[in-house]
Amino acid sequence: MRIILSFMILLSSLILSRAQMETAISLWPDGAPGALGTSSNDIPTLTPYLPEANATGAAMVICPGGGYQGLSPREGNDYALWLNQHGVTCFVLKYRLGSHGYHYPAEFQDVERAIRWVRAHADDYQIDTHRVGIMGSSAGGHLASMALTHFDMGDTNSTDPIERESSRPDLGILCYPVITMGKLTHQGSKENLLGPKPSRKLIKKLSSELQVTTNTPSCFIWCTYQDKTVPMENSMMFAEALRKNHVPFDLHIYENGHHGLALGDTPPFAHTLPWASDCLYWLKQHKYVN
Repeated sequence: MRIILSFMILLSSLILSRAQMETAISLWPDGAPGALGTSSNDIPTLTPYLPEANATGAAMVICPGGGYQGLSPREGNDYALWLNQHGVTCFVLKYRLGSHGYHYPAEFQDVERAIRWVRAHADDYQIDTHRVGIMGSSAGGHLASMALTHFDMGDTNSTDPIERESSRPDLGILCYPVITMGKLTHQGSKENLLGPKPSRKLIKKLSSELQVTTNTPSCFIWCTYQDKTVPMENSMMFAEALRKNHVPFDLHIYENGHHGLALGDTPPFAHTLPWASDCLYWLKQHKYVN
């Protein structure tokens, strides 16, 4: 019986994925800036996931975690399918990685381009350009936090219509994020992003708790007390910086749970962890879900 149930869950997941997931789209058809080659590792992409019904017009760019070394499907595909169920159009970002020879600014260029791309194609997906959020977990949470703190409003003089769009997310969801590049960082993520001997200036620049301003978007942040991989102080530092700059946020620190929990379930996500319900409540307040 358990085997049959597991098979049915897997089958429903595959059917759902095929119904909602579109083909990955290259962010730079003529090649990404600073590309080291032309393999799939050198080509950042966005994969759209479309709600089957009741689309709200809101969009989410999703940055999977993986220590800037890999990309976790549980923190990409699964989040997209979950948010699809609540009417949010999602775009999972495949960004370049330190394990493939890419360090800052390549990863940041990819996430900025992703946000601009979604806005430039808003009419194609019936998206409200003022409801484009960013979501990331672990190292993907750090990438999302860079998008939240290092955005610009676009280059109005660019010949590329995508580059004319703003890269500022309208809100952020940070799941057990790496935030600082300082003492309490995740060392593997730091080395993969910055290389072996980063300057103090670069460490400061990419410590997101030091880059928050009054123009940083509102955020939902969660982590666990038991996380031994990325200390909860990362989330706390970012929340404190938001507070000092009068930026609204939700911060949830759950007592139990290891790093990398994601939704804690498999599609179709019948029993997600408490953070998911808390997040949906927050997204409803921001008119991303009904």
